[in-house]
Amino acid sequence: MPVQGSCHCGKTRFEVTEAPTEVTRCTCSYCSKRGGLWAYYKPDQFRLLTPEEDVATYRWNTGMIAHHFCATCGCTTYGVSPDWVDFKPDFDNPKLSINARLLDNFDLDAIPVTVIDGKNLW
Repeated sequence: MPVQGSCHCGKTRFEVTEAPTEVTRCTCSYCSKRGGLWAYYKPDQFRLLTPEEDVATYRWNTGMIAHHFCATCGCTTYGVSPDWVDFKPDFDNPKLSINARLLDNFDLDAIPVTVIDGKNLW
């Protein structure tokens, strides 16, 4: 069953094909400061419900990951990155991460959180 999410002001809205069963908290500098809890999907499981021009993008360091956020209220919404196999980027198979904190009518406390030590991995 599809689940929708939105930023604080509601200008950026999205939908995923199903609710996440787990989320990831990354300790890298970006994720720590933005506070996202990430749920991962294939690109065809995600649909942006608002115009792309309402979304801003930040690319840090290598530029491999497109971190998207609402251009109005600044909430971190979703990101697109290559999938990773044995710590190497697989550009042919991108993955999409949504900030599960933004899901509407979803009990985030009911699912497990996996911590990734991004601070020391990259």
